[in-house]
Amino acid sequence: MLYWFLVSAVVAAIAGALSVGVTATSIGMAQVLVMMLCAFVVISLFTGVMRRVR
Repeated sequence: MLYWFLVSAVVAAIAGALSVGVTATSIGMAQVLVMMLCAFVVISLFTGVMRRVR
């Protein structure tokens, strides 16, 4: 997932430099991937804590 975030961030940077209309799509995709990454981290931390409590 981090790989896809980096790829979309690079595409957004290149598109921004070239002033192409793909920029908004790339930035939106990067934001979705960051939110998914954050959700997976929180879920992983929560399940790890729950395993240690038992």
